[in-house]
Amino acid sequence: MMRRSAWALLVVAGFILSGCGYNAIQTQDEQIKSAWSEVLNQYQRRADLIPNLVNTVKGFAAQESSVLLGVTEARAKVGSIQATPDLVNDPEAFAKFTAAQGQLSSALSRLMVVTENYPILKSNQNFRDLQAQLEGTENRITVARNRYIQAVQNYNVTVRSFPGVLTARLFGYKEKPNFVVQDEAAISKPPSVDFGNPSAGALPAATAPSMAPAAPVH
Repeated sequence: MMRRSAWALLVVAGFILSGCGYNAIQTQDEQIKSAWSEVLNQYQRRADLIPNLVNTVKGFAAQESSVLLGVTEARAKVGSIQATPDLVNDPEAFAKFTAAQGQLSSALSRLMVVTENYPILKSNQNFRDLQAQLEGTENRITVARNRYIQAVQNYNVTVRSFPGVLTARLFGYKEKPNFVVQDEAAISKPPSVDFGNPSAGALPAATAPSMAPAAPVH
């Protein structure tokens, strides 16, 4: 009788938990982890391309030392942040990581603008291959980020809505940070350079993304 009672309690508890959003929270939390892993994978793919890209540009445009140094330093800053799976549960760490990635995106954008001044570099096959790989990686980053944004949005809606909010509070599940819309626009906007100006090599300063943690606005 005791065993039957225990099993009955477990069955009842299972129905209660499934009906109060517990299973949905677990599923969506795993989706976030999977989506975030893909974001990190594509960011790493980009970071791995940068040394060869910088060295290739340096071979044709060594005088652009400030731009090349900017890319190298931005990559080093990204690499100094430990991007663990738990980072998505820490709004402050998430904000620092995304800000660093945004600065790297901006530095790379300025580098690619500078290369427009060097036709011989642009015609170099090695550079063209690296440029194609970088463009493809940026596209993959966009797709991966969009999937993460959607996964976080679904999760955050669940933990804020009834009855999921009660379950989330009971088990300690909190909202997760997301990418900021304003930062997405700033990162995707390339710097403007007037090639008709003799001082076209002087590039505008980068606008660093906001350090504030993102709200689930997507």
